Amino acid sequence: MTDAEKNTVELDAKGLRALAHPVRVQLVGLLRKHGPATATRLAERLGVNSGTASYHLRQLDAAGFVEEDAERGNARERWWRSVHRSTRFNDVDLAEQEPEATLAYLHSVAAAYQLRAQQAVNEFHTLPRAWREAADMSDWGLRLTPAETRSLYEELTEVIGRYRRDVPEADAPPDAERVTLITQLLPEPGTRTERE
Repeated sequence: MTDAEKNTVELDAKGLRALAHPVRVQLVGLLRKHGPATATRLAERLGVNSGTASYHLRQLDAAGFVEEDAERGNARERWWRSVHRSTRFNDVDLAEQEPEATLAYLHSVAAAYQLRAQQAVNEFHTLPRAWREAADMSDWGLRLTPAETRSLYEELTEVIGRYRRDVPEADAPPDAERVTLITQLLPEPGTRTERE
């Protein structure tokens, strides 16, 4: 088992329901991206009150996604950290058993991706020229079978695996920045009805 596999949680029914809320998806993402933080600090980043952040952190704790960071804080200040570096959900049987939770989870993830992209676009003009030249937002229309889609996913995973993961222990050059790569391999909405 690779380090990446050890640091990845595979969603079960309990985890799926726990992450079926956009604030929880964002909280886990912030802890993975920036490291341990207090509910107050996380609430400020999300634009919610600290009580809301605390409530959702407790729900995530109960589901095993976050835990209290006992090395930090004091009696008045509770720090949280992520338990895993990434989440996987590809259990088709579970998706069929929990359709509402699956839909809510996928909506939460899509909303987090959309928000992240909007924030990056808003900051685009402030980037150094080299980063403006390197950044890209593209889409390609492809006609693939399910088997070809899976093969493409596996090839992309192999290519991505050759690059440094965004982990604290990564030995990165001084000019390296955090980069987000979002892929979406989804059937285009409405195309199945066109064929039928």
